[in-house]
Amino acid sequence: MEILQTLGIPFALLADQDTGLSKKGDANMALFTVSTVIDGDTFEVSGGWKWKGQNGSRVRPTGYDAPELHEYGGQAANEKLARLILGQQVELRAAHRVDRGRLVSDVYYNGKYLADYFPEYQ
Repeated sequence: MEILQTLGIPFALLADQDTGLSKKGDANMALFTVSTVIDGDTFEVSGGWKWKGQNGSRVRPTGYDAPELHEYGGQAANEKLARLILGQQVELRAAHRVDRGRLVSDVYYNGKYLADYFPEYQ
């Protein structure tokens, strides 16, 4: 833990071999760097995730549903998400399922639920 704190990691993450996500208490938790923003509610993480025998890099945050890129407001939602998290670390908690190759998960950025940054799409 001391080494992790020295490296600037705020808490120790203990890898869970079965899920690929980490455990802290009862919640699944892991830090990932956002490498690509696909649209306003889908992004990719570097290094990828593993969960219940599945793996991938795409994540679909819970709590909001942004318009698709071809829909009105879709490009604005995409740009907002990119400005917020592209190249940043996000925390994946409580994975729910894999949908079309995307891990549907509660996502936190700077300790705040990602959906709370998008009240217009809740």
